[in-house]
This record gives sequence, C-alpha cells and structure tokens, in this order.
Amino acid sequence: MPAVTVDDLTVLPRIKSPGLGDTVRPVAQVTEAPRGFEGEGFPVRRAFAGVDLSLLDPFIHMDQMGEVEYAPGEPKGTPWHPHRGFETVTYMLDGLLDHQDSHGGGGSITDGDTQWMTAGSGLLHIEAPPEWLVQKGGLFHGVQLWVNLPRDQKMSAPRYQDLRAGQVALTTSADAGALVRIIAGEVDGQKGPGSTHTPMAMVHATVAPSAGLDLPWDPGFNALVYVLSGHGTVGLEKRPVRAGNLAVLGRGDFVTLAADKAQESRTAALEVLVIGGRPIREPLAWAGPFVMNTKSEVMQAYEDFQRGRMGQIPAVHGAPTQVVSKD
Repeated sequence: MPAVTVDDLTVLPRIKSPGLGDTVRPVAQVTEAPRGFEGEGFPVRRAFAGVDLSLLDPFIHMDQMGEVEYAPGEPKGTPWHPHRGFETVTYMLDGLLDHQDSHGGGGSITDGDTQWMTAGSGLLHIEAPPEWLVQKGGLFHGVQLWVNLPRDQKMSAPRYQDLRAGQVALTTSADAGALVRIIAGEVDGQKGPGSTHTPMAMVHATVAPSAGLDLPWDPGFNALVYVLSGHGTVGLEKRPVRAGNLAVLGRGDFVTLAADKAQESRTAALEVLVIGGRPIREPLAWAGPFVMNTKSEVMQAYEDFQRGRMGQIPAVHGAPTQVVSKD
C-alpha cells in the first residue's frame, strides 16, 4: 500500500501508553465483510454488513473498494448520481480516481489522498478512473465511508475537501512499531487535516509484525477497527482479526491492537482503519443515496432530484450525461 510512509519511525512523535485509570476498549463484536459490486461493476467489501446501525452511529456505510488488479479496458467507476444528508469520505490506497460534482468540487486522488465531500442539501457527483487508466489497467484499492449529518446540518451547503497524503498528521506508537496516519480528528494532541461537521476521528495505521498499538481514543466516541490487510488481534482479550474483518469496540479510553508475527507474503504488516465519532442519536430514514430523519424527507429528496433541484451535470466534452439513482 503506497499511502504516505516514513523510513524512520523514531523521528515521529510518540503516542502515550495507557496509564492508571485508563480502560482498554473491549471487543463487542467481530464481523466478516461480504463481497459485492458497486457502481459500474467494481468489486467491494461491505464493511458494516451485519452490524446494528446504533453501534455504527454516526457512520452509516463503508465499502472497501478492491483490492483488484485490472487488465487494460477493465477499470470501472460510478455514473452520475445524487446524494443528500451526509458526507462521503473516499480514501485511496492504490490506483487513481477522479471526482466531479455539480457544486464545482472535483479532483484526482491517489496513494493516500482523501476526498471529503459534504453532500448536505444535495448534489450530483461522479467517480471514475481517468481514460488513460482505463486503457492501461492497474491496481485499484480504496475505501469509501459515509458519515451522517445531524438534523440541523443535513441541508447545509455542499462542500468539497481535497486532502493530500502529505497533509495527514503522522505519529507512532510508544515503541515505534506502528505508523499512525491521522486523516481527521485528534489523537493524543495530533490533528488530521479533515474538517468534519460531525465530531469524529479517522486513522490509518500500519502495525509491523509482532508489534502492537495502543491508540488513545476519545471516550465520547464509538470505535470501529476495520482490517484492510494482514492478521492480528484486537483488545486485551486478543480477539483474532484478519483482512475483511470489522471489530466493534465497547467503551474505554484506548484502542489496542497487535500484528501477528507471521503475515502473508503479499502483506508486510497489519493494515487497519480505526474510525469513531460522537453518536448523533437521531431518527434515521435511509433510502439509496439519501440519508434523512424521516420518510417524508427522503421522498422530498427524490422529488427534488427528479426535478433537477440538486444541480445539473457540468458540460464537459466527452463526459457521461446519464444520471442514475444509486440504490
């Protein structure tokens, strides 16, 4: 995974270890993400499948996109589609993805870059590999997370953030055995570049074989650990986890993980995403691309989309112009 890295972790700030009175979060549940397809047919793993939404709050949905090696002509994306009421966070690990939306946001992300799109009151957007990549083929691997917005911010103005890999805050574990990339939120005084409506944190950690990581975590946040690749354990109970597993943690002050000594030949370390946020605890009405508080608000969103109130597809030569309602 070519996300931003550091040759010598000992030069980075060290994360504090648990102290007297600190509680390591217990493991409440471990699930296996089923495989499926999204958009125009690219493979995904549904990271949150089988988990009660109340345990995920303020998050709604997360896909691990790929990991897949495309032959020439095979790379796929999504057609134009609408969103309202939440934020999409797209974190790219391998390959390249272009984004464009009807509110003027857009750009390309690759190798540790993140696109943070606040759909808010509604917009149209498209995510697709560039034409040269379609012709060439190559590796495609990323994650897209959906973050709910509270009732009073669901109709906020759309916003787009382009976060480069070099902007993330970098820190390491107490023994310098793990690289911690803070994309959003604050961890032990280190702040990520992402600006969030909903208080939350998002971390990508690489834990070397046989090394561990004690990650201070806001006690007011929930905590979810998703394994991108590798093998290891979570919690003091050392619950085994591997690629495609999601660990839902209970309350506490620290998230604790460790990498197994033996990893697969294609995996140099344990790679995990750790996410958490302050639960919104509001009614949720979710249908396809719209995440609102009531059924009537969802119906209104569909009507607004059908009447063109979420914007128009920008006039770009050669761009697809068919809008679809994404289920």
